[in-house]
Amino acid sequence: MLNIHNTSNYQLCLRLMSHAAPYWLALTLTLFSTVLVATTHAVIPIFIESMLDSIFVKRNSNSIEFIPLIIIILFIVRNLSDCISLHGTYWISNTLTTSIQIIILNKILRLPTYHHQYQAEEKFSSELTSNITQITDEGIRSLFSFIRNLFTIIGLLIWIIYLNWDLSLLALMIGPIILLSMRVTHNQSHRADKKKLLTTKHFLQTIKESIENQQVILLHGGQQNICKRFQNGLDQIQQSSIQSTNILRDPLIHIIVAIVLSPIFYLSIQNTFTDEVTVASFISFIISILILYLSLTQLIKASESLQNCLSSAKDIFYILDLETEPDLGKIVLNNIQGKIEFKNISCNKTLQNISFVMRPKEKTALVGSSDEAINTLVNLLPRLIQPSNGEVLLDNHELTNIKLESLRSKIGFLSTKIKLFNDSIAANIAFGDMGHSTESEIIAAAHASHAIEFIKKMPQGMQTLVGVNGIKLSREQNQHIAIARLFLRNPPILILDEITTILDPKSEKLIRLALDNLMRNRTTLIIARRKETLKKVDRIIVIEKNRIVESGSHKTLLSEKGLYEKIYPLYH
Repeated sequence: MLNIHNTSNYQLCLRLMSHAAPYWLALTLTLFSTVLVATTHAVIPIFIESMLDSIFVKRNSNSIEFIPLIIIILFIVRNLSDCISLHGTYWISNTLTTSIQIIILNKILRLPTYHHQYQAEEKFSSELTSNITQITDEGIRSLFSFIRNLFTIIGLLIWIIYLNWDLSLLALMIGPIILLSMRVTHNQSHRADKKKLLTTKHFLQTIKESIENQQVILLHGGQQNICKRFQNGLDQIQQSSIQSTNILRDPLIHIIVAIVLSPIFYLSIQNTFTDEVTVASFISFIISILILYLSLTQLIKASESLQNCLSSAKDIFYILDLETEPDLGKIVLNNIQGKIEFKNISCNKTLQNISFVMRPKEKTALVGSSDEAINTLVNLLPRLIQPSNGEVLLDNHELTNIKLESLRSKIGFLSTKIKLFNDSIAANIAFGDMGHSTESEIIAAAHASHAIEFIKKMPQGMQTLVGVNGIKLSREQNQHIAIARLFLRNPPILILDEITTILDPKSEKLIRLALDNLMRNRTTLIIARRKETLKKVDRIIVIEKNRIVESGSHKTLLSEKGLYEKIYPLYH
């Protein structure tokens, strides 16, 4: 794996082009058309020199008849090639964008969970959208612009050297002068662009904080303070934008080039008086120099744009180079009993020497003052995190020896933070690997979870859209849909994180019935938050200071008058 921070632009460019390799036919056609456009640009001064010589020097009247035809052919070839080149550029850009977006999304979905905990959602979102679009859209266009202008410059250089090699050497002075001028101004604008980007990030953070903390702002009279921060952010962005827009760059470069070209034009005119250069050659030479200058400036701008795109590409490849979840297991689980064993588990400073066994179909509740320790223990089972010491076994198989996909297909997880997708109720119940389920199977799951009662009342029934994060449904309805999802999946092992409050007794009763039905004949690990649950489970494990301090049934633990007796009254 490359160290992306030490990767050269050449290596980055090759890596980007490797993603475009499958589209070699479109690339070849676009490249050929681009070179053809460059050729027509270089041919214009040659055609002008030949035409003027034929008409005014050789007085060849026959050649005049072909001039309109040549002009028409030249423009047809030029514009058709340009059309094919532009269409190919846009097609490659859009296709490459889609391809890389799919690759990055697949990569993000396979990253260990700690990457999602410590990386902002906006970071991954920006890499999937704006950054990729900038790299593929602007980058591909800049690449073909660079190639077109490069071939134009090569063709014109050969021609002006053929016309007058000594004046050509003088004309080549333009190149270093333009390069130096544009390099100085580019470095200044690049620093300003970095400052603008940083300022914009801070500004967006202010907007996000204002929206997320609206209640705090209202209750503490912070409107004026937020408006002031907002105005300061706008002023900084405006100032950065002015600094990054170097309005003097192009005029200064034009003036410098004019100063350099003036003696060249003067010497060219002098040569026409001494008959060293014909008028036709002089005009062709001057036109070549002007086209050469325009192509050189466009070449440098395309090069700068490519460098900016390659800088953004480092963030993309940083994600692509991240290590995915380790999955070296070979065992594929079929029918399992559901025996789970935690053996001498330690996980950094969160868990220390945790050991217990869950019998098949046993319901075990976890309680204690440390939510972090309990959540860590629960996340070990589906291998969302890895222990620093010890091992977890399922039916006497160490979890790392089981294929991840097979392991997780046997585990159902119900969290307090219900996650529904902006799709229909049916699609949310049959989410993921249950997408092939029939309508009757989905309805049966809705019946078992008691979701069918409110689904029937909706105008579109199962096809009702739930909105972003299930916003169109109540919290209890979201809970029923999540339970229905587990009924349809039918995993032999359950992890339940109980919700603490339910709005009304009727909803609580229905959810309780659905959960009792769901847990029947399944090995269930519960993060318990309610007294009723603690009374029903087979065993309660009390965790304190990262260790198991008590274990037993509800009645046994109460009779022992230990820590459990003290914390039990705190539950709902």
